Amino acid sequence: MESHRVQDMMQMMASKIRAIASTISDEDVENFIEKLLNAKRIYVMGAGRSGLVAKAFAMRLMHLGLQAFVVGETITPALNAGDIMVVFSGSGRTRTVADIAETAKEIGAKICLITSNPDSRIGKISDCIVIIEHQRDEVGDDAVEFEIRQMMGDHKSFAPLGTLFETTSMIFADAVISRMMEITKTDENALKNRHTNIE
Repeated sequence: MESHRVQDMMQMMASKIRAIASTISDEDVENFIEKLLNAKRIYVMGAGRSGLVAKAFAMRLMHLGLQAFVVGETITPALNAGDIMVVFSGSGRTRTVADIAETAKEIGAKICLITSNPDSRIGKISDCIVIIEHQRDEVGDDAVEFEIRQMMGDHKSFAPLGTLFETTSMIFADAVISRMMEITKTDENALKNRHTNIE
């Protein structure tokens, strides 16, 4: 198998993420941010690596001064009507995550889904959806096509499945926080004051 420099793979990922960013709907992002800012409390959830992205997002929301909780943590309080649940799920149909989202919806929470698959089980019950697109144009060059498929996890050999969804979701989540800092006129010092001081 041909070897690749790590830096080259980073460039490939960055290029793809840039292309994905250009496909995200302004209207969907504005709707998502509005719901976050108007929520009583924000719960975040995801499975596997998407769950790690969700936890990182919850931490940033806390730094912003919002009440944010991670579903499944021992100190997470009961969810109520008026709360919002943000779900990170590329497929939109991970069973455990979908079960919890449906329960949250029955309780009266709003569901916001970050996904590559809006026409999914979770997508059908969501109040807002941001699509992190995984579709791509066909590439004529077989060697380049192979490399892109590897990076996107279309083959099992060296790129983990879902890599670009999760990496793009992480960057999207951080960009949302940056935008919310602008809207709420929160400076970085306020975030630093909420950062943990017992590490």
